Amino acid sequence: MTIRLFPPLIVLAMMMAIQPGLSAEPEWRHATALVGEPKYSEGFERFGYVNPDAPKGGTLNLSASDSFDTLNPIPAKGDLAVGLELVFETLMTSSEDEIAANYGLLAEAVRFPEDYSWVSYRLREDARWHDGEPVTAEDVVWSFEQTVAHNPQREFYYRHVVKAEKTGPREITFTFDEKNNKELPKIVGELLILPQHWWEVTEGEQRAIDETTLLPVMGSGPYRIANIRPGESMDFERVEDYWGKDLNVNVGRHNFDRVTYTYFGDRNVEFEAFKAGDVDFWRENEAKRWANSYDFPAVLEGKIVREEPENLYRSSGVLVGFIPNLRREKFSDPRVRRALNLAYNFEDQNKNLFFDQYERIDSYFYGTELASSGLPEGQELEILENLRGQIPESVFTTAYENPVGGNERDVQANMRTNLREAISLFREAGYELRDGRMVNSETGEPFTFEILLNGSIIEKVALPYAENLKRIGVDVSVRVLSDSSQYTNRLRSRDFDMIYSGWGQSMSPGNEQAEYWGSDAAGREGSANYAGIADPAIDQLVKQVAFAKDRETLIATVRALDRVLLANHFVVPTYTLRHSRLAYWDYITHPEELPYYGIGFPDVWWYAGKE
Repeated sequence: MTIRLFPPLIVLAMMMAIQPGLSAEPEWRHATALVGEPKYSEGFERFGYVNPDAPKGGTLNLSASDSFDTLNPIPAKGDLAVGLELVFETLMTSSEDEIAANYGLLAEAVRFPEDYSWVSYRLREDARWHDGEPVTAEDVVWSFEQTVAHNPQREFYYRHVVKAEKTGPREITFTFDEKNNKELPKIVGELLILPQHWWEVTEGEQRAIDETTLLPVMGSGPYRIANIRPGESMDFERVEDYWGKDLNVNVGRHNFDRVTYTYFGDRNVEFEAFKAGDVDFWRENEAKRWANSYDFPAVLEGKIVREEPENLYRSSGVLVGFIPNLRREKFSDPRVRRALNLAYNFEDQNKNLFFDQYERIDSYFYGTELASSGLPEGQELEILENLRGQIPESVFTTAYENPVGGNERDVQANMRTNLREAISLFREAGYELRDGRMVNSETGEPFTFEILLNGSIIEKVALPYAENLKRIGVDVSVRVLSDSSQYTNRLRSRDFDMIYSGWGQSMSPGNEQAEYWGSDAAGREGSANYAGIADPAIDQLVKQVAFAKDRETLIATVRALDRVLLANHFVVPTYTLRHSRLAYWDYITHPEELPYYGIGFPDVWWYAGKE
């Protein structure tokens, strides 16, 4: 019998074909999607919502609030300038007519195994920095290493990435410390890529990647920084020889020759600049102004367009409100936190301040299919049953509802009832009223706290809330910080009793939930766990969200998480609006049909010219 010998590689291939435990190398993909399959197939011409014939030209004048003192996006230091997404790019980019779908930008392809234990990206050969140097695998690895070294929040976000390495001439592989977390390939694809050679220049002005800087940083994107007036304004100019201008993901985008941002310390002054034509686009955030302040000539003459698209809210949920700092002992009891909610009168504020434009938030995923409602059942109930005894029993017996502060017949009657209930809850938690002050029954220490605000916009909401609390003996002060950097520093260091803030949510929650509610994030300076939530049951639910095997399981798990968060009364939820309020001068315009999940601003808008 003749024995036939095969080269080792052929033997390996034969073994892989006959052994179910071995599999071939994963295929390269042009796109990824967390929900379903990517809408656009390989080799697609353009996104469906862009105008491929949009003219190039003109200047877009925009405004920003407060100020800035750094152009370095890496360290968690300083106030970062807006608009830098025009300069820097990521490996992948998203489309605005899909949920959580990403397509190649700096990377032309991506691949990962079935267990998501690693991901590789292959860079485009013609990707270039603004100085003409190629974007390299070394740049990607360096950008990752610097990001996790100098930004605690990003370090936590990428904590499951144990290694980033160059694995080919234009290939980078990220290795993870856990399997079956399908979001991990996506989040590293959203990593901001910076030029290593520009930051590590050996001659001239020192460029420290771990420090703030006002040097005009270099990127690979469609715009470069043209002019800087520190703290006041920035100009971005379109890069005529931008390497990626003909990519399918960029067709019909980046149409303005110049984009300028002017900073204002006062929102009312900022609006006056819009009225005068010095600012082209305005996103309204004040109900009273939207209702009463658009009767000036440019509006009446049709030179300013007003729109209320709901597009941005079709793929996002939100929770905003007053957030007590649980690191303060006084807020540790959930009965106290529930009492704080009873003192907030949304109905009165909506009628008298907001012209009935808003709705009350009753979920951490408000406005989406992920929001819980009623009592748990089915798979959601099964998930919660596994945590029975570790979570509030009310999760199983009582559907969450916010207290109602007013009614048409007698607004004050409801509020008096709510405040009486709040006093009872304080009493159960060990407090009592003495001479009109809420004090600790054992120590006599008054229950007082400060609401810290970033600017004056929410002051008109916080002051009536503070007055209601004073009616039950809780002494509350409201401090408005006009210096945003001071507020940022106090927020990062947890130097506050209560703030007004919130969290946006996508339709595909995942690893970021640990950043919002996880115990590890609670003790880390600068995390998005503002409240300081540290609860083993919530940690378990957060992990289950990240590892949900399918969409049905994800929805059930997120709803379960929502219920547990609500039942602990970590936040006093306030209000939201489920559509945008936009106003803009008629010499800028957009495609007739905006992307289903966004407004495409400013990417797919263009300059239409002035008469």
